Amino acid sequence: MTEKFQATIIGGGPGGYVCAIRLAQLGLKTACIESRGSLGGTCLNIGCIPSKSLLNLSENFHKAKNFSKIGIEVGEVKLNLQKMMENKDKAVTTLTKGVEFLFKKNKVTYFKGTGKLKSKSEISIIDKNNKETNIESENIIISTGSEPVPLPGVEFDEEKIISSTGALSLKSVPKKMVVVGGGYIGLEMGSVWSRLGSEIHVIEFLDHITPGMDKEISNEFMKILKKQGLNFHLETKVEKISKSKNGVLIETLDKKGKKTKLESDVVLISVGRKPYTKNLNLEKVGIKLDEKKRIKVNKNYQTNIENIYAIGDVIAGPMLAHKAEEEGIAVAELISGQSGHVNYEVIPGVVYTTPEVASVGKTEEQLKEKNTKYKIGKFPFMANSRAKAIDEPDGFVKILADATTDKVLGVHLIGPHAGELIAEMAVAMEFGASSEDIARTCHAHPTFSEAVKEAALSVEKRQIHS
Repeated sequence: MTEKFQATIIGGGPGGYVCAIRLAQLGLKTACIESRGSLGGTCLNIGCIPSKSLLNLSENFHKAKNFSKIGIEVGEVKLNLQKMMENKDKAVTTLTKGVEFLFKKNKVTYFKGTGKLKSKSEISIIDKNNKETNIESENIIISTGSEPVPLPGVEFDEEKIISSTGALSLKSVPKKMVVVGGGYIGLEMGSVWSRLGSEIHVIEFLDHITPGMDKEISNEFMKILKKQGLNFHLETKVEKISKSKNGVLIETLDKKGKKTKLESDVVLISVGRKPYTKNLNLEKVGIKLDEKKRIKVNKNYQTNIENIYAIGDVIAGPMLAHKAEEEGIAVAELISGQSGHVNYEVIPGVVYTTPEVASVGKTEEQLKEKNTKYKIGKFPFMANSRAKAIDEPDGFVKILADATTDKVLGVHLIGPHAGELIAEMAVAMEFGASSEDIARTCHAHPTFSEAVKEAALSVEKRQIHS
């Protein structure tokens, strides 16, 4: 007999598993289908978590090599890459098992296999042994995430021509690595392998790195990365990538028409991601896609088939794990008759390099485009006592506030623990805070967060320490 559920999620990534748990909490008989064999999706298995582990481990290695500069004498520091990778894998395994435990705790039925729509209420699940299971569901939520975009005519082999997946599991440190694409993922991975000993070259088609980031922050970010040893080739197009005897040959063309050939052991293609909607049988039930092959949804995350929903990377918006999580909770509550909601104006973004880069709200460029009148407050970490005390003075805090109302419109940080500091500003913006509200809030001393307070004071040109 076919098992019936009130709600079924196809995809067990951050959006999918969070949605499943919330639905179960709300009393619905819930199932989740995941093809990977472990829960957590790209983020937990081959994305945000393993990359953050390697970013931390490589930073520790880099610091250890330079301990003598701060009065800590140690013997020769050596890299054991295999052990480092084992540490990264252990973190991933622990967390995926944790999600499985949460499924059991909340009585979510977990199917390991590939889910495919048979009708608007029927799903076929094919497991690794090619065994088919059919289930019925009153509501279906598609949360299948995204996959890396290859360059035209270039295929990933995950050894010499790699995606972010391959960059997380290299068997040895390449002498030279070329990163195609100056976005978040490429720069994070470039930073990891640079600290472990690789010569890194970043090729970016635009005239700046990190597209979409506030330009002033982006420019400062590149200055710092250059100081760390990364090489940048801006306004440069990749014309051809071919394997050679010793590695990979990358042929480029810059804006002046100059052609260059770069030899590299490994090339990381990091030019973006695309929604993963194949093999779902969307066309069979008539689910509509937009021009970017994303699933079209209304404000309640419903597709054109009212009992089928979509969240996360398969719909419009930033491809961020926490955005998918918020949508997962929202759609679960909407299905249950509650008022689920996501405020897309205050979704933070973070680059986990050293220093970190974080932002929430509007950039200066976006405000100019909308002819919004604004005020700016800035404060450098060079003048922050905590940052100076630990010798991490690079970067600054930038606050953009409405010229008339003083409401905070955007916050951009580059500096130590920026990814944590941005949470304060996301909360403040969620409640409609002004820069004056931040400036009047007592911040502990000595902390990095004092730089946020000083930037808020700077909006009205009354900062104390600069």
